[in-house]
Amino acid sequence: KKKSGRSSGKNRLTKLVESDPVLSLFEFYNDCRVVASASIGQVYKARIRRGPILEAAIGKAEAAKWGGKTVAIKIQRPDVAASAALDMYLIRRTAMWLSKFRGGDIVAIADTFGMQLFGELDYVREAKNCERFRELYGSWDDVVVPTACTKLTRKKVMVMEWVEGTKGPWKGSDGIDMVRIGLRCSTDQLLKSGLFHADPHRGNLLRTPQGHLAVIDFGMMADIPEGDRYGLIGLVLGLKTKDLALATENLLKLGFLEDTTQVDILVPRLRKALKGATGGTNKASDLSFSQLQVELDEISRDNLLKFKIPPYITIIIRSLTILEGFALDVDPNFRLIRGAYPYVLKQLLSPEGIDETPKALDDLLVRLLTVNGEKKEVEWGRLRDLLVLAEKASKSYDPSKDNDEDKGSVSRKTLDLFLKFLTSNTGLFLKEPLVHELAEAIDGMASMGESNLLRLSRGFIRPLPGGNGPINTKRMEEMRAVVEVLQSALEVDDEDGGEEHQDRAQMAREFAQGGLLLFNDAERRELAAPILAELTSVIQMVAVEVLEIRSSRAIRGILGISA
Repeated sequence: KKKSGRSSGKNRLTKLVESDPVLSLFEFYNDCRVVASASIGQVYKARIRRGPILEAAIGKAEAAKWGGKTVAIKIQRPDVAASAALDMYLIRRTAMWLSKFRGGDIVAIADTFGMQLFGELDYVREAKNCERFRELYGSWDDVVVPTACTKLTRKKVMVMEWVEGTKGPWKGSDGIDMVRIGLRCSTDQLLKSGLFHADPHRGNLLRTPQGHLAVIDFGMMADIPEGDRYGLIGLVLGLKTKDLALATENLLKLGFLEDTTQVDILVPRLRKALKGATGGTNKASDLSFSQLQVELDEISRDNLLKFKIPPYITIIIRSLTILEGFALDVDPNFRLIRGAYPYVLKQLLSPEGIDETPKALDDLLVRLLTVNGEKKEVEWGRLRDLLVLAEKASKSYDPSKDNDEDKGSVSRKTLDLFLKFLTSNTGLFLKEPLVHELAEAIDGMASMGESNLLRLSRGFIRPLPGGNGPINTKRMEEMRAVVEVLQSALEVDDEDGGEEHQDRAQMAREFAQGGLLLFNDAERRELAAPILAELTSVIQMVAVEVLEIRSSRAIRGILGISA
């Protein structure tokens, strides 16, 4: 709990400055009183004095950088380490006693909490976490991460840049913007970097005068392994899409279940837990993380079911619960999962800043987007749903409104996303099944035309050898649904919100103009070259396979061999 500084704090700081040569380098503001206080440490605002003493302490180059700067100094309270050790001893003993009566491996959860707590007492570690976080997110346009002065930071004293801003809760559109930024940043941590901020409460976040989100505390951080991050996403997607096999695979992979024979018992319990955590709607968009934590804890209490919540999952749920409470303060209708899901999908389909697709991501996408994860047939229905939802990651998407099940048209960004995915290293696995199914579809459409022509001409006009083959109507319907999604990218509602759309000829002209720009602009041609080359390759491969299908059928027909 935050509280203002008192005169005793001023006297204590004065004594510390007198006894600590490093603290004498600072000129303290606010009459040496604290500006923020918590159970572990107190924060002061100060300016670093220039001069030869600073140069001797940190070197001329660092002194030139930091001299005269306003900084935040966090000083650890005396005896806090001893208090934390006693607390953890009592917590762990209690966890060991409770583990005799209930499941869930709560001793491991207590140990993880202890690691987080003692890690928070080491300010050198926190400064390193700050620098790691700044390297990852300091370049974002709407995120501010202060620089830690590692040369002046020690185990119980941390020095970092001072950031001006206001703490939450922030109301109205400002608050929604802050939540959106925080949500996008947390999603990126889970999907890409793995360096997860485990304590995003309002005391650790500021809204800067420029409207950016500043992160100012890095004591509780966790490194989530790549396989576990994507496994968790696979579990969520499996439960949402009611893919029992996908959900089960990831439950076992993540370590939720020790006894594989209990899967049939656990999955219905998890579905019930999800229903409870969504307020009975059973829609993932209504998921409450705080209630989910309660429901999972209820399952873990069952000693007969060997179910346990992995400690790092507890960290993630705790962090998202804090962010969820933060969001609900701003807007009671805001749903965190509804807001995060589109960002997750966009990052899955189009991961930015990754030269090589992580194996865990590749395995997940293959499992999601090909039938039985065999890379032979495309899951067209799921690809369509993911494309529609990924488009909702645009800024206009409102997580306060229940449009999670919307199947309406999407903008041309969806077409860009689809092409970018298919022509990237991430979507490379879809090339072979896509070519095969496009060839089958083209052959099927040609066969339909030949069949109709044969029927209308009363057998007079015969198909060419190899023609009039079998038609996979189910697969063609699934592909048609995806084509309709991409086709809707060429449609734009009029300004009055009517049902009519702009004339397709106008849209065609716009694309033609884009093509001319591409032809005349060398830089654009260079950027588009990989996509165009890949599209050309796909078209050529499809044409070759259609010819192979038809020639093979013709040869079998001549030889009288059945398919």
